[in-house]
Parts: sequence; structure tokens; C-alpha cells
Amino acid sequence: MSKQVEKIKELIAKREQARLGGGEKAIEKQHARGKYTARERIDMLLDEGSFEEVDMFKLHRCTNFGMEKKQFLGDGVVAGSGTIDGRLVYVFAQDFTVNGGSLSETMAQKICKVMDLGMKMGAPVIGINDSGGARIQEGINALGGYAEIFERNILASGVIPQISGIFGPCAGGAVYSPALTDFTLMMENTSYMFLTGPKVVKSVTGEDVDQESLGGASVHSTKSGVTHFTASTEEEAIEMIKTLLSYIPQNNMEEAPRKECTDPINRMEDALNEILPDDPNKAYDMYKVITAVVDDGEFFEVQPKFAKNIIVGFARFNGQSVGIVANQPSCYAGVLDVNASRKGARFVRFCDAFNIPIVSLVDVPGFLPGTGQEYNAVILHGAQLLYAYGEATVPKVTVTLRKSYGGSHIVMGCKQLRTDVNYAWPNAEIAVMGASGAVAVLYAKDAKTAEDPKAFMAEKEQEYSDLFANPYQAAKYGYIDDVIEPRNTRFRICRALAQLATKREGLPAKKHGNIPM
Repeated sequence: MSKQVEKIKELIAKREQARLGGGEKAIEKQHARGKYTARERIDMLLDEGSFEEVDMFKLHRCTNFGMEKKQFLGDGVVAGSGTIDGRLVYVFAQDFTVNGGSLSETMAQKICKVMDLGMKMGAPVIGINDSGGARIQEGINALGGYAEIFERNILASGVIPQISGIFGPCAGGAVYSPALTDFTLMMENTSYMFLTGPKVVKSVTGEDVDQESLGGASVHSTKSGVTHFTASTEEEAIEMIKTLLSYIPQNNMEEAPRKECTDPINRMEDALNEILPDDPNKAYDMYKVITAVVDDGEFFEVQPKFAKNIIVGFARFNGQSVGIVANQPSCYAGVLDVNASRKGARFVRFCDAFNIPIVSLVDVPGFLPGTGQEYNAVILHGAQLLYAYGEATVPKVTVTLRKSYGGSHIVMGCKQLRTDVNYAWPNAEIAVMGASGAVAVLYAKDAKTAEDPKAFMAEKEQEYSDLFANPYQAAKYGYIDDVIEPRNTRFRICRALAQLATKREGLPAKKHGNIPM
């Protein structure tokens, strides 16, 4: 046997060893937890045979606490490039079978390498997190590794899409990388995220809490809004990541992939002419409006369980990817509050960063009142949504369906925030506030001297409604470009987006704005 053949056999053996990660017993334990390995996850995510791995033979350099005896090829993270539906992506997946996936300096170098490549090539980076946190044995080197990753997350923000999948534990400083990325997905029952674990919480605050209640998928999808998606199986999670990618571009210099559209753009939805209740205070389901007007009724919602009074997500009009922002009258009457504002603002800014037009469907009675909201800075959070719309230079189309009152009218993509096309349905009410509230302010003194105060206020309320409970007052000033028949909404949005395809609009020269936080 020649030396060359021996070297080739040695290479093949090392590759086999590296693919085993922490070894067969560790893999069995991972499977026993109901979890796939890092390599299995990458195989599910990428097109078959497309994975090109980097740093398969990289080893950590720590000799403290006997770590020199715990060496595994690749050192706890699998990283490289591949394709999803033929599109280039960079990916890394932490390997829990190797030292619990704990992050070492060399693991950070591998992750940073693929992030740097993603920036150079203008391709999305997908990270799959399954780690016990920083490798304690490495001390400051592990912390430095995290900081290197975070800096790249920051520099890549708004340049290439970044997606984080939390497929296991993600605690301590590790949580900041997913928090800095564009979208986060968590596994139900098998993943969690928190800065300090239950034991630390108990020792510092005396509070008894388990991992799931502290930072499980249910908490972060409904209460904190940290995660955008949840999945019950890893297969479902992988498919959600693929679907998400289908709506977004490779980078901030490109547009999202177009899909062939067989749904006629002039399709009329007669049901929309009847969808609004006669009573303006009664609810209806905004999802019915969205699915009626988008291509083939397909809507990929973002953060569906968080701040349900506002709906955000991706859809297509005539094959073009768009971001939908819509108030939901069937949840708290569609009012804006702290959580709805920051949910909407974050989504609008993502769409603007990546050249995705924004379609807003408005039915908003105002901001939620109360000390709870004011103490939690609803002013600042409402200003975030205002800032996001005003800053966005992508094509913007707003359709006001029913109510659009006061400050909430402004922050939902009004004409003065440089929205390109503003439509309204005939039922639209665009005013400072509803008729009863306005009349109470305007005629309170007069009512006291009237012969019949109730009849007087009812008459004045009707006068106010006649003046403002329609879209024509706003249309008179050009704040509404056209009043449209509800059943024609799809056609008018498609035509507006086609018109705006060559839009060019910039921002004043500056380093960056100072968005309210």
C-alpha cells in the first residue's frame, strides 16, 4: 500500500470520527431526549448533497481542568455552506453531544468564519443553537468568543438575513446572539432561553420557577415576544425556516424571489363588501380580509401568539413578496399598545431593510389607555412604530378599512409618513376620535344648558359622524388617494405595487437615526 493511499484512508477515518461528534453513546442520549444531532439538522435543512463543511478538524486549545483529554474533531459546532431551494446559505449548528455544546474560543472562530463568509457572499446565515452556554473551563476566552459573534451579528444586521433556531438550551450570554438576529424560532418543550437560570433566580430573588416557566417557548412566544415562531417537532421547525427564507431576499441589495402567480390579480372578493358589521363597535376577523386579498390565500404569520391585536407576516401579491401589517379588531378592538407597537415596528424595519414592500390594513381605534401602559412607556413604543413607518423607503400601501383615530391613525402608515398609496373603504372613519368622545369634548358645556341634553348630544354626535365617519374628508385634502370598493382591494393593491416597482426614495445623510427605545 502506497503512502498516498494510507493518507487517504487516514483522512476518511478522521472524517468518520468527526461525523460522530461526541461519540455514539452521546448521540444515543441526544436521540433519547427527542432531539436530532447537529448534522442531522443540517441535512434536513439543506438541499441534499449541498453541504460544504468548514473546519471539520478544528480542536480547542484549552488545557485547564483536564480539558486536553476531552478533544473531539470539530469541537462542538458543525459549520459550512449549502443551498436551500438552490439558494446559497451559511449555517452553523451547535453539537450538544460534544461537551454539552458549550462554546469555546475555537467554536466561536468557526461560527465567525461562516458569518464573515455570509457577509462577503451576501447570503443568509442560519444558526441552530443547542448549547449549555460558555465553556467555563476557558473563562474569558469563551466570553471573548461570544463577543466576537455578537459584533458580527450587529454588523450583519440589515445586510444579510439572520435566522436563529433554538433547538435546545440557550442560556446566559448565549441568548444575545439570537436576540440580535432577525428571526428566532424555538422548540416547544425542549428549548429554553434566559439570562439567569432557575437556581440563580432562587438564590437572588427567592422565587421558585422551573426552566419552562422561566424561559420556555410558550413564555417567549406569548409574553416576552423574544421568539417569532414555535414548533412542536424539529421537522416542522426546519420547514418553517425554509418557508421564511422563501419570502426574503439573499441580502439588502437584492429583492425577494418572485413566485409564479396563477391567482388573477383582478379577482374580486364579493364577501369583503359584507364583512364589516353594521355596528362600528362590533368585531370581525382581519385574517379573513388578509387571506381574501393575497395570492392563493397564503399568509405566513410572524409572532402569531404575541400581541394578537396586531397581525404581521409575509404574503404575496402577483407573485411579489410583501410584508403585511394589520390591526385585529377581534382582539382588544385592534388597539395599539406597548407590545403591538414594538412587534409592528420591528417587522416594518425588517421589511424596509430588505426591500420588501409594506401593505398595511388599518382598523385602529387608538392606543390602549391606563397606568400599566403609560408606566411601561407606551409613548416610546408607539413612537417606535411611528419611526419605523416614517423611515421606511420601500413601497408602502395603506388601506383603511374602518376606524383610524387620533395618534394611532398617524402611526399606521398615514400619507404624511411618506406612504405612497393610501386607499380607504367607504366605511372608513378617519378622525381625531370617535363621535361620542369628540362630542363630549366639544359640547359638554352646551349640553348643560340644553332643554334635552340627551337629544342635544345625540344630534351633535350625528353631525360629527356625518362629517367624519367617512373617508371623504381625508380624501378632500389628498390624504386618501382613492376610496375603493372592498371587493376590488386585491386588484388595487396589486396595481399599486406594480406602479411602485421602480420607486426610489432616500433618507437625509447621517450615520444613523436615534430610534426611541
